[in-house]
Amino acid sequence: MTALRTRHPDPSPTRRRLLAAAATATLAAVPVLLVSNGSDAAATGCSAAYAVTSQWSGGFVAQVRVTNLGAAAAGWTVGWSFPDTGQRVTSGWNATLTQAGSTVTATNPAWAGTLATGAVADFGFQGTSGSVNPVPTSFTLNGVACTGSTGAPSTPASTRPSTPVSTPASTPVSTPPSTPPSTPPSTPASTPPSTPPSTPPPAVSGVHGYATVNGTTTGGAGGSTITVTSLADLITAAKATATSTVRVSGSFSCSADVQVASNKTIVGVGSGSGLTGCGFRLKDVHNVVLRNLRISKVLAANGNGDSIHIETSDHVWVDHNDLSSDTSHGTDYYDGQLDITHAADYVTVSYNVIHDHIKCSLVGHSDSNAAEDTGKLHVTYDHNAFRNCDQRTPSIRFGTLHAYDNYFVNGTTGIHTRMGAQALVQNNVWSGVKTPIETTKDSDVDGYVNQSGNDFGGGTNLITRTGSFTQAPYAYTLDPTANVASLVTAGAGTGKVTA
Repeated sequence: MTALRTRHPDPSPTRRRLLAAAATATLAAVPVLLVSNGSDAAATGCSAAYAVTSQWSGGFVAQVRVTNLGAAAAGWTVGWSFPDTGQRVTSGWNATLTQAGSTVTATNPAWAGTLATGAVADFGFQGTSGSVNPVPTSFTLNGVACTGSTGAPSTPASTRPSTPVSTPASTPVSTPPSTPPSTPPSTPASTPPSTPPSTPPPAVSGVHGYATVNGTTTGGAGGSTITVTSLADLITAAKATATSTVRVSGSFSCSADVQVASNKTIVGVGSGSGLTGCGFRLKDVHNVVLRNLRISKVLAANGNGDSIHIETSDHVWVDHNDLSSDTSHGTDYYDGQLDITHAADYVTVSYNVIHDHIKCSLVGHSDSNAAEDTGKLHVTYDHNAFRNCDQRTPSIRFGTLHAYDNYFVNGTTGIHTRMGAQALVQNNVWSGVKTPIETTKDSDVDGYVNQSGNDFGGGTNLITRTGSFTQAPYAYTLDPTANVASLVTAGAGTGKVTA
């Protein structure tokens, strides 16, 4: 058995769920299974969705969502059989997965045992496959069959995840924590290689981090897909209320924010598609994915002045983008590259290149906004490259930051916590940054940091308070610090994922 803004300027003039099911990776031609047993059996049944979110020669990543149409269950077990003998689960998340022959069983983690009527069990896995990767044709929930039809299998994509798959073992693949998400496991599920690969593969990770906590981030999965080739069409498609994936083909000049609606994926085509002069604004929205976009030179006077601006919104994944301006203008000529403000919550920022800017990323816009921000602003920053960012990588007030496996090159200050913000900072690498971490200055109240495994590159920290945030409420794997620079350099930015 294999177990498997309305812009609110910063007062400081010198500083500032489960894995998404279906198509958050917005890859072309993924196989999707939608099955339902019909309303006549709803009292004892379920519906299921299965999607392959990335494929490569010999392997794939898939996501599963099963909805309970029957009575509430104190625990859940999802089962299916792979159609091909070469299909094997090698690692998983948000469920304990085991495999015997072709039969796979996924059991609830300890913190997600109760499944109410209408509730959803969401989990994902990485696997190996032979020459074909057919979609399973049936699922069960607690032994009750979900029946229906399947979509057609797709041609494997040419990319693969950053973490190599391992040979299936006879022990659980991703053992879940035995306590609720406030105390997840501190030990990674697997140990990456101790030396960097000779050619680090580009990263194609699924949604993870805080974007998977207390909900799910699927973006436009399950909706229509549209390709836009003009700014006008992008503006129309991005603000449309229907669930959809918007493929951006081309680079468009603009001077006002592009508003993004809920349940939307915006993904660039190729490595150069995006915006120049304006950015994307997410306000009062939910469940948004922004990937593979190149955004540059957003003037402070244009809209919110940020390449990506997120406020009063939740469950957002910002992944594999390139955000930049220049450092030859004054501090306030541009504003931020990526600002997360006004009680925004459950945001993951991963595999982005953020560069040549002064005030790069701000979480929490003002010392006076405690009433709105306290208990919110949960953010994950991982595998990002910050290059020539003078400050704020990020700076955070009031919220909770998990920063791991990031690579910082050149700057005055790096991660800055204040106004009681808590940060867990792990296995990051700095080079040429004067103060990699600080918890004081620029605000009346200091912040908190717990840090481990970091390479500060000769910089000197200014840490005044050690915090209580020691374990993130989700599963993750730390790359060895010695590997971070090469892995991030190879894997972050545009052109690494397929629209």
